[in-house]
Amino acid sequence: MTGAVRLTDVATPASEVEALVEALLHRRRDGRDPVATTHLVRALPDAFPLPGSGSTRMLWESLASVAAVDLTAARTLEPHLDALAILAEARSGGHAVPSAVPDDASWGVFAAEGPGVRLEAHDDRGGAVGTVRLHGTKPWCSLAGSLSHALVTAWDSDTTRRLYAVRLGSSNGVTVQTSTWFARGLTAVPSGPVDFDGAEAFPVGPTGWYLERPGFAWGGMGVAAVWYGGAVGVARRLLRRGREPDQIAQMHVGAVDAGLWAARACLDDAAARVDDGRATGDDGGLLALRVRHVVARAAESVVERVGHATGPAPLALDDDHAARVADLQLYLRQEHAERDEAALGRQVLDRHVLDGGGGTDGPPW
Repeated sequence: MTGAVRLTDVATPASEVEALVEALLHRRRDGRDPVATTHLVRALPDAFPLPGSGSTRMLWESLASVAAVDLTAARTLEPHLDALAILAEARSGGHAVPSAVPDDASWGVFAAEGPGVRLEAHDDRGGAVGTVRLHGTKPWCSLAGSLSHALVTAWDSDTTRRLYAVRLGSSNGVTVQTSTWFARGLTAVPSGPVDFDGAEAFPVGPTGWYLERPGFAWGGMGVAAVWYGGAVGVARRLLRRGREPDQIAQMHVGAVDAGLWAARACLDDAAARVDDGRATGDDGGLLALRVRHVVARAAESVVERVGHATGPAPLALDDDHAARVADLQLYLRQEHAERDEAALGRQVLDRHVLDGGGGTDGPPW
C-alpha cells in the first residue's frame, strides 16, 4: 500500500506530493543510492516549500510521504532540506552564505557533539577571505562519505559554537572514519565520525545563531514528520488482506489508528503555528518538544502494536517490513526520550512559575 500521507482532511494541492511518491517508487525500482534522492528536490521543488513560508504543512506531508515509502530516502532528504532552509534563513536575516556552491550540491547537517571529540574553528587566514579552518573530529555525520557539502557546528571559543558551511572530501582535508557503522537499521545511511584537518569553511550566521534561530525548532518538528511517515509505513502492514481479523486484531488496528490520528493532528496544528508566527523563540522550542514527544510515542506504539498483531513472521520473512521496523526504531532514537520529557517538564514548570501560576504562558491544562 502506497500513496501520499496527508496531515489534514481539508483539501490541499496533492499533485506535487502524489508525483513525489511516484518518483520515489520509480527510484526504489532503479535501486539508486540514497543521495540520489536529493535530486527530487530540484525535480519537484513545489513539493518542498521552505518551513515558515506559509506551506509548512505541504513540506511535512512531503517528508512523511517519502518516509512511508522509504525511510532511508527520507533520512537523506530531511537534512538536505534542513540545510537549504538554514541557508535561506541566513540570507533573509542579512547574513552571508557561501556563493561558490554548485546547484546540484547534496547537503548534510552535522551538529551533534560527543564525548572525547571536539571540532574547532580557527581563523588562521590560510584560506579565502572570510573563511576559517576546521580542526578536529565531529561525531554522527550521516552520509559524509557521499554528500558534497555540509553545515557543521564547531567551537569558535572555549564556550561558544558557530555554524559553518564546508565542502566535503579529502581534497578539503575531510576524512570519514570507516568501519564504525554496525546498525541493523538505516544500513545505507552510515553516521560515523569525520576528521577535519584544516578544512576550509565559511561562517553561516553569528556565534550561537544556529540554535537561537526560529528554524531550529521548525527543523526538529520536520524530523517528527518523518517519524510519522515511517510509522504510517509500518502500520500499513495491518491493512494487508489476509485472514479475517478477530477482535484482538481489530483492537490493535483501532489503537494504531488513534495514535496516528493524534500524531497527525499534532503535526497539522504545529504547521499552522509555524506559518502564522506562533512558533518562534521559547514558544517554538516548547512546541517542538511537545510535537516530537507526541509523534515519537505514537510511532513507538505503532511498532509495538503491529508486532503484537502480526507475530514474528513479517519480521523474519518479509524483508521490506523488517527493514521498515529496524529503520524506524533507530531513527526514533534521534529523540532523546526521557531526557526530552524532562526538558519539556522543566519548561512547563518554569513558565507556570514565571506567569504566577495560570497565565497565558502557562500550560493549557
